[in-house]
Amino acid sequence: MFRPQVEGVENIPGDGPVILAGNHLTFIDSIVLPVVTKRQVLFIGKDEYVTGKGVKGRLMAWFFTGVGMIPVDRDGANGGVAALMTGRRILEEGKVFGIYPEGTRSPDGRLYRGRTGIARLTLMTGAPVVPFAMIGTDKLQPGGRGIPRPGRVTVRFGEAMEFSRYDGMDRDRYVLRAVTDSVMAEVMRLSGQEYVDMYATKAKAA
Repeated sequence: MFRPQVEGVENIPGDGPVILAGNHLTFIDSIVLPVVTKRQVLFIGKDEYVTGKGVKGRLMAWFFTGVGMIPVDRDGANGGVAALMTGRRILEEGKVFGIYPEGTRSPDGRLYRGRTGIARLTLMTGAPVVPFAMIGTDKLQPGGRGIPRPGRVTVRFGEAMEFSRYDGMDRDRYVLRAVTDSVMAEVMRLSGQEYVDMYATKAKAA
């Protein structure tokens, strides 16, 4: 349906833990990404996606778990910690963890400042980070709502990044910011998006 053009998929290691970190334009990003990779990609998603009632609720639960979503209550008081620990567990099991460092979909197609959870994950687990860029998915599903229309999208993967030089520094906020910013700089290079040095959630609330 989306006829994805894929570039650099060979940069994803064939085994062992790896973090796929990229931009987030619309809902279908999480459908396209697992389709173009040989390894299963696991994501964290809202638990409400799999707790619905009736036929619709069961279909949604089947779909979201099928595309590799791990349900987590991200809205609770400990939502951020639960998400971080879930990602850590996935990586310690030697699997592929997909994450959108912006924390939410871009409100306007630009690339926003990354949250430092990705830096903590790579420093805690030693897993390399493979940056990626979704290009064109927002044109097929504007605003992340409604049924996406057919069209061509591009998924571009960069070279794996490793941060072993910061071993043991996963609680240093300056290191966490530096690691996160370096990943986001690669995502920006791959996507060609304009960068905005503020959080997407703040832009949405403005």
